[in-house]
Amino acid sequence: MRLKNFAILFTCLTLTTAAFADQGDPISLETTLIDIPTAETLDRYQASFLTRAYDHGTVMESIDFGVFPRINLGVSVAVHELLGSSSSVRVLNPDFQAKWKIYDGSLYLPAIAIGYDGRRYGYGYDQKRNYTKTKDYLDDRKGGYVTFSREIIVPGLNANAGVNLSDFDFDDLYMFTGLFYHIAEQASLIAEWDNIRNIRDSRLNLGVRFYLHPSLALDGAVRRIGRGDESERVLQIRYVTNF
Repeated sequence: MRLKNFAILFTCLTLTTAAFADQGDPISLETTLIDIPTAETLDRYQASFLTRAYDHGTVMESIDFGVFPRINLGVSVAVHELLGSSSSVRVLNPDFQAKWKIYDGSLYLPAIAIGYDGRRYGYGYDQKRNYTKTKDYLDDRKGGYVTFSREIIVPGLNANAGVNLSDFDFDDLYMFTGLFYHIAEQASLIAEWDNIRNIRDSRLNLGVRFYLHPSLALDGAVRRIGRGDESERVLQIRYVTNF
């Protein structure tokens, strides 16, 4: 791996380690579930560090900041085949994400947020399964989206739903929905149905979130359930702090 690749990875790890120096105030860790965004945002002067390990030994680091009230901005970078013994380690192109919470919700109406998520997953699947001749990723970026969130039926059960346009192309209009339920103070169950336009392209994801600290969560999940060799296991850890 070239020197600049080490520099990028070292910077990500250093920022994550530095974040633990400032515990900050406990906040909601549900700004995202596994893949889908919720309507929750970080407060101003808060930061979220998300490290995700997934298929083909890939590790992605995402950093999001509350730059203004209700407005978050972030950047993500992934290193393909970092874990394991592969000699073809590659730093993928960085992507960015943004979210603006435009409505807090009420007794009858859900909270609403709009945003953009450029993260993509499943790099290298065109060579593995000849998916298309031009597609480098199995899962396209979510792109522009609007999402709705609110607690439903019983305390601790939260529902999320929305629509997204990958690359703002109206030919690529998808829907997504998800639930998370606090089964205990230290754990939540997560279920998502993502990328909904037809059954073949949609993704069913299930996971568990463990709260190790009021500002620290560990997720274990399975993505693309029922899709044969496309199914994958995901492990991610999220830490939130003030800056």
